[in-house]
Amino acid sequence: MPRWDPRAEERLREAALELYSERGYEHVTVAEITERAGLTRRTFFRYFTDKRDVLFAGSDRLGPTLAAAVLRADAALSPFEAVLSGLVQVGDLLTEQGSSIAVQRRAIVRSSPELQERSRTKFAAVADSLVDALERRGAPAAEARLLTEVGVALFREAFERWTDAPGPARFADHVHEVSAELAAHLRVADPHVPGGG
Repeated sequence: MPRWDPRAEERLREAALELYSERGYEHVTVAEITERAGLTRRTFFRYFTDKRDVLFAGSDRLGPTLAAAVLRADAALSPFEAVLSGLVQVGDLLTEQGSSIAVQRRAIVRSSPELQERSRTKFAAVADSLVDALERRGAPAAEARLLTEVGVALFREAFERWTDAPGPARFADHVHEVSAELAAHLRVADPHVPGGG
């Protein structure tokens, strides 16, 4: 009987990412992933539901993790400051995992319409969790929805910058950079609609 391999999940993920990068996501099968990893299909399905799940496994925790961080933020913070605090905390977790796999994964997702759609679905679930957290902090529903849209946009842009320029900068540094740029634009924006009464 084969012995349990503590690195099985990691080996499967590495094999899948290599194959997706070499051949394209659509042209790779589970059998090819398991063969490359030197493991069985049974082992694959112990960790992943399908070949797409290799790229998104664990992503269902992003929304609840971000929401919990927002709820833990200092009660004196404004709703938007609480969002930024949550993004920084989640960013620290991402930074610990390193950017190399994130860069590879991002390139694979960008190459596949199916995976791009899955990514949009993932962020919609994150947004729902964040709206709920803000409302629980006392933000009105409309304000919670607006700040969530801004927060998700900030997260995505910070993630893009973090993966575009791997180096000493933490994910949280990019969150601060993007939010500062947004604040600068809002300071110079005229809140009145041209031609309005």
